[in-house]
Order: sequence, then structure tokens, then C-alpha cells
Amino acid sequence: MLDCKKRCTFVTPMRTDPNIEEFANSNNPVVRKFSEYLDAHEMRKTTERYAILRRVMDINGHFTIEDLQKMVDSDGYRVSRSTVYNTVELLMDAKILRRHVFEGMQAQYERITLPHTHLICTTCGKVKEVRDPNFAAFMNARRFNAFNTDHYSLHVYGTCSTCARKAKRSLAADDKKKRRK
Repeated sequence: MLDCKKRCTFVTPMRTDPNIEEFANSNNPVVRKFSEYLDAHEMRKTTERYAILRRVMDINGHFTIEDLQKMVDSDGYRVSRSTVYNTVELLMDAKILRRHVFEGMQAQYERITLPHTHLICTTCGKVKEVRDPNFAAFMNARRFNAFNTDHYSLHVYGTCSTCARKAKRSLAADDKKKRRK
């Protein structure tokens, strides 16, 4: 019988990156949380997973899988889309990321931060985050029977000021054309 080295020569060794290794061993609480999650679930701590986590931590706001894939690719990591999806799933399970599906849009992800409200423009799709201390106080004081709240998410749909101005200008232009006729 052949030993494993001879049978498995088609497997390429995992890429090493000193910057990622330093990042993975940092005292950052998010990195520690992910490392502890991987340890607890007896999963491998791969360079690719930490490269994805590093990029996730660089993003302020919402992102899609495609956005994340492009960023990781631009760093020189050639990871498959499935690796990105699987790592994002791990980050959600580890309570580092949250997934949102806003009406009529593809799934977007964001790091779990303080509670906030999402204002979503139904015209252009822009998403704005707003922190409202009064609403947060209301939700924190709210108790539900037989239910313990971990977090909340509020999505408010409407029209952003930019799209409202464009619509108003368009209506004004249409009125002007009608008056000329």
C-alpha cells in the first residue's frame, strides 16, 4: 500500500501569509471569538478563513458575498465562492456577522454592532443606519412573555432625500412641459 504522501501529491499545501498569521494570533476580541468558535467546533484555522475575517473587519456597513469575494481576491487570495459563503456562515454562527434580506434586494451582511435601525430607500436601494437612543431604551425595557430577546432589527422602507429631490424635479419638469403645450 502506498503511503499518504505518495497518494496525495495532488493536494497543494496551504498558503502561509505572515500578515494573516499575525492577524490570527492577535488579541483582537473578534479574532479571539472566531478562533474560540473554530476550536470549540474542532474546525481548522485556515489562512483563507482569517483572510476573509480580516476583510470583514475592514468593512463599515453592509456588504454582499460578491463584494467580499472581490476584496479577498484583490488581496491575492484565490478562494472559491463556496469558501466565502461557508466562512460567512461560520462567522454568523459565531455571532460576528448578521444577515439581512431587505425587500427586493440580495442578501447583505454586516458585523454585529450596537442595535440600530435600517432606513431602506425603495427607489435606489440605499441603506442607511440610524441609532435612536429612545427606540433602543424602549426595546431594552420591553419584555415579552416566554421569550428572551437577544437582539432586534428594525427596517424602515421609504424614499431617501436624494431620490425625493429627483422625483420632485422630474414632476416639476413634467408640469413645465404640460404648461408649454
